[in-house]
Amino acid sequence: MIKLKRARDEAEPGDGARYLVDRLWPRGVAKASLKMDGWLKDAAPSNELRHEFHHDPAKWDEFRRRYFAELDANPEAWKPLLEAAGKGTVTLMYDAHDPEHNNAVALAEYLKKHAPRK
Repeated sequence: MIKLKRARDEAEPGDGARYLVDRLWPRGVAKASLKMDGWLKDAAPSNELRHEFHHDPAKWDEFRRRYFAELDANPEAWKPLLEAAGKGTVTLMYDAHDPEHNNAVALAEYLKKHAPRK
């Protein structure tokens, strides 16, 4: 199971393995205070794509298309997340304010499409 959560939200027992999937560290959050199992910067969109998208819902479809192409080209960045999800719950953490149009939402969609069939 893959869950999503803002990095600023409190950790909960049901979160399972927690991974920050943003390229930038959340502004104003102390590294020591963020409970996580890893920071997967390379699973986040490139800086160029991140700047072009700028969390604009009108650009969501194009953002997803280009982000998925970046993920296709870099499977070593996201395969650890699938491996972890195969063992239990994984929570993808993000810092965006929009809970519907952010890279963690797109990454979760991508991972679900690439998960082994049971």
